Amino acid sequence: MEQHFRDNRKIDPSRGALLGDNTPNDANRVEIGPTPLAYREWESAGLLLPDLQAMRRYRWERLTRFINDRDYAGLLVFDPLNIRYATDSTNMQLWNTHNPFRAVLLCADGYMVIWDYKNSPFLSAFNPLVKERRSGADLFYFDRGDKVDVAADVFANEVRILLAEHAPQNRRLAVDKIMLHGLRALEAQQIEVLPGEELTEKSRAVKGPDEIRAMRCASHACETAVNAMEQAARAGVPRGDMSEDDIWSVLHAQNIRRGGEWIETRLLTSGPRTNPWFQECGGRIVQNNEIVAFDTDLIGSYGICVDISRTWWIGDAKPRPDMVSAMQHGMEHIRANMALLGPGVPISQIIAQSHRLDPQYQAGKYGCLMHGVGLCDEWPLIAYPDRAVAGAFDYVLEPGMTLCVEALISPEAGDFSIKLEDQVLITEDGFENLTTYPFDPVLAGTDPS
Repeated sequence: MEQHFRDNRKIDPSRGALLGDNTPNDANRVEIGPTPLAYREWESAGLLLPDLQAMRRYRWERLTRFINDRDYAGLLVFDPLNIRYATDSTNMQLWNTHNPFRAVLLCADGYMVIWDYKNSPFLSAFNPLVKERRSGADLFYFDRGDKVDVAADVFANEVRILLAEHAPQNRRLAVDKIMLHGLRALEAQQIEVLPGEELTEKSRAVKGPDEIRAMRCASHACETAVNAMEQAARAGVPRGDMSEDDIWSVLHAQNIRRGGEWIETRLLTSGPRTNPWFQECGGRIVQNNEIVAFDTDLIGSYGICVDISRTWWIGDAKPRPDMVSAMQHGMEHIRANMALLGPGVPISQIIAQSHRLDPQYQAGKYGCLMHGVGLCDEWPLIAYPDRAVAGAFDYVLEPGMTLCVEALISPEAGDFSIKLEDQVLITEDGFENLTTYPFDPVLAGTDPS
C-alpha cells in the first residue's frame, strides 16, 4: 500500500507553528491537549480558546502571591490536581492519587521544582516556569519498603536546601497531602509545616480569563458527550439489552475523543437503583419506561472538571405524576438557589436564604447546596442550613469563582430520585449559567406531545 506524506504529517497544515490555544502545532508533542475533533467543534460553536501560556503564568503568579501574602517560604504539593494547577503537567494522574510519586515546590521567589517519576522528567519540559526536574518524592511503602525513612530524609534535605537558597531565614512551609515519613522528615529539618490546602484551594477558587475560556470549551465538549450518551440510551434501552454500564461507557469514550482525561465517579443509575442516590452504575439492564439519572464528575479537556447532572425519562409511556412533580421541584430548587448568587454575596446569606425542599425530600437531599469547581470539585462548599458548621465558610463570593448548583430530589422510601446540577460562573455583576444542556421536557411535564 502506497504511503503519502500528507497522511503522516505531524502538524495541522491549516495552521502555523502554534495552535489556537498558544501551544505547539505538533502532534508528537509531550504535553497533552484537546483533539482535532474538539478544536473543530469549538470553532464551529464560535468559542474562544484559552491562551495556555497565559493561563499557566496566571496560576503560577497567583500561587506565588498567596505564598508571600502568608509569609511562607514556599508551598510543597503532592496532590496531583495541585501539581496540575502549578505546572499544567500530568503523569499517570489516577495512579498518582494512591501512589504519590510526584511533588512540586514553589518557593516564595517563584522558583519552582518538580520531583517526578524517575523515568519521565521530560513530562513538564514544555513549561519554562518549572526551573528544575528531580526525582525522589516517592515516599510510599510499595516503592521504598522498609527504607521509606531514608528516602524521606534525602527528600526533606533537598527541600531545606532549596528553601535556604530561595527564601533565606524563612522555614514556614505550606504542605498538602504528604505521607507520614515525609512530614516527620521535614520537621526533623526544623521546617515549620503549615496546612497547604487552605492556600491552594483559595488560589484555585478564582479563575482567570483563560481558565474561564478553557472551562467553556470543556463544558461544550462535555455536553456534546452527554448528548451522545443520551442518544445511545434512547436508541438502546427499548431493545431491552442495554445496561447502565453500556450507557455510562459512551460518556467515557466521548470524553476521551475530545481530549478529556477521566471521570471521577460511577454515578449513573436507573429505575429503583436511583434511590437511594450514590449507588454506582453496573450491569443492570435498563428497562423501557424508567428513569436514568447521572452526575458527570468529568475531568475533561484542558483538565477542567465539568460536573453537571441530568435525569431522563426513557420510554414511550408517560412518567408518573409524582416523578414529574419531583422533577419540577428540583428545577425550582436549582433556579431559586442560583438566583442568590453574585459577587460580594456572603456564603452565610446563601445558606440562610436557600430554597427549602419539601419535607418528603429532606432525608434524601444532597450533601450540599453548591460547591466550587475547577480542576475537580473544589472549595468552597455551601451547605444546607441543617448541615452548616459555623465559622467553616465565612467568606463572600468573588468574580471568577465557578460553582456547581445541586439538586437531589429523592422521596423517602421511594423508588426513584431526580438528580440535577448546573455549573455557574460568578461575574462582575451577577452570574452566568455555563450549562446549556436542557432538562428532559417529558419528565419536566413541558413536552407538548
